[in-house]
Amino acid sequence: MQQLSYERIPTSVYGTADEASAAVANEIAALIRQKQQEGKPAVLGLATGSSPKKVYAELIRLHRKEGLSFQNVITFNLDEYYPMQPDALQSYVRFMKEFLFDHVDIPVQNYHIPDGTLSMEKIREYCMDYEKQMELHGGLDFQLLGIGRNGHIGFNEPGSHENSRTRLMTLDQTTRVDAAMDFGGLSKVPRRAITMGVLPILQAKRVVLIAWGEHKAGIIKQAVEGPVVESVPASYLQGHHNVSVVLDESAASELTSRKAPWLIDDVVWDRAMIKKAVANLALTLGKPVLKLTNKDYNDYGLSDLLAQHGQAYDLNIDVFNWLQHTITGWPGGKPNADDTNRPERADPVKKRCLIFSPHPDDDIISMGGTFQRLVDQGHEVHVAYQTSGNIAVADDEALRFADFVVDFNDRFNITSPQADKIFRDAARFLRTKKDSEKDTDAVRYIKGLIRKGEAKNTCRFVGIPMENVHFLTMPFYETGLVQKKPLGEEDYQLVTDLIDKVKPHQVYAAGDLADPHGTHKVCLDAVMEALRRLKAKDFMKDCWVWLYKGAWAEWDIDQIEMAVPMSPDQVMKKRLGIFKHQSQKDGVVFQGTDEREFWQRAEDRNRKTAELYNKLGLAEYAAMEAFVRWKF
Repeated sequence: MQQLSYERIPTSVYGTADEASAAVANEIAALIRQKQQEGKPAVLGLATGSSPKKVYAELIRLHRKEGLSFQNVITFNLDEYYPMQPDALQSYVRFMKEFLFDHVDIPVQNYHIPDGTLSMEKIREYCMDYEKQMELHGGLDFQLLGIGRNGHIGFNEPGSHENSRTRLMTLDQTTRVDAAMDFGGLSKVPRRAITMGVLPILQAKRVVLIAWGEHKAGIIKQAVEGPVVESVPASYLQGHHNVSVVLDESAASELTSRKAPWLIDDVVWDRAMIKKAVANLALTLGKPVLKLTNKDYNDYGLSDLLAQHGQAYDLNIDVFNWLQHTITGWPGGKPNADDTNRPERADPVKKRCLIFSPHPDDDIISMGGTFQRLVDQGHEVHVAYQTSGNIAVADDEALRFADFVVDFNDRFNITSPQADKIFRDAARFLRTKKDSEKDTDAVRYIKGLIRKGEAKNTCRFVGIPMENVHFLTMPFYETGLVQKKPLGEEDYQLVTDLIDKVKPHQVYAAGDLADPHGTHKVCLDAVMEALRRLKAKDFMKDCWVWLYKGAWAEWDIDQIEMAVPMSPDQVMKKRLGIFKHQSQKDGVVFQGTDEREFWQRAEDRNRKTAELYNKLGLAEYAAMEAFVRWKF
């Protein structure tokens, strides 16, 4: 853990969300035990969403393994959708019971969650009473918060006043889009919610805000380092007397302490830090690297770098060369060439390459140009689709597929009672499916078949033989819900066995931790664990791991270790490869706040990467795909 001191809110950064969650859970546990010794209740304000899940998991572990009792705990949850039945899949009542209350010894009468079943005329009085109940228990001793990508805390959306009370709130569009994955589409997300106000949150004796992942990094910077503004309600926390922000490295990545640490304290000027600083300086000033002057370095807080490493002229040339050496049209290495300054090895000339794709389209979306290059340049390329991706197929798409099979069988009198029943039952279910209903096994199977067929089509388009296409269908994913199971031994073994079978010289995996669904991170964890298990094998000495990013973000320019340029024709071919995933076109189920289709996002990201290299004074390309090497 590293303590930061530059921010306007005390901020702690941990290596992983697991470490951070354990620290927060231990603070809550210490409070509960202290109150027990004093013979008093511990009054907790609790949050829902993905961020606190691991905090609750650690509290459950402390209860089961270390005897932490919740008999003296009284809780008040921040919010609930409106309208919402308590047993609905998306209900926060159900969430809290599944992730905490049903696993500890808290008395039922001790937890309070806003009631999403009330009639409209009763809500105002109910909200007033909700705050009175908190006051009767002495106020909140501890308030746990997450943060929305628009800066909301609870459901206090942008524009909420610092003195706002518990109330019915109209949800911001960004909030509804982020919730769409839980509801199976934006149109099904409630437009309102009951939320604890900003004022009662700020009246808590202690407040801890937690955030994990790159997709929270931008708003964390605004909340922690920016001014206090109504447009970022989390910024109100800057005025609290006892508040902390707890982050993992990814969520902290936009903070000044991470982006430009030399502005805060002395740094070790190694190659990575020099590259980061000089690239940052050039982009800030809008100058190519080779045109930076001593004055530029001095004016922007880099005098210490000059003092240690000489003149701007020499530094500029070093950094320019480092950037230049990342660019290659030979991602598998260039045969019979000097590879001293190339990202990849020249030998062996023909490499076995294994691309891990979390969903059935991440390979072509994220590294389609590189994928095609590896095939065209004669390497033995394998693709492993880690999950079925079935929850991202719309119901009407699955119904169309099921109806086709039923009609086809009827037309040609094809009799397969078991298969016929699967498709007829699926079609019947989809025609009457309720918004909160979980897909049946048959429907999930059909949706998985759709995505499998699309992935095969892409591989044929690129030129991959079917024997090199591997569908792992990792069990952690197969819940039928957005919420997945933890990785299990079967998941790890599937990945381990495949790597051991292929014995690759190159592994490509998704390092895109900005993925709002979290699946990329889980799939990356599985690959990393498999590689650790295999590291003693002889073939692993020649195995290099390259991490790509997806449709959500790109590596920072100073992090990129291999940049594969694409011509306009190659950009178009990648687009056509993405088009093979027809179920993911024209308004997919889970595409986040960006309403563009995945091919548009990918092209824009690849074009901007190329533009960065051009701005820094290097060759101008139509597009580039970027990779970082992971050394395990």
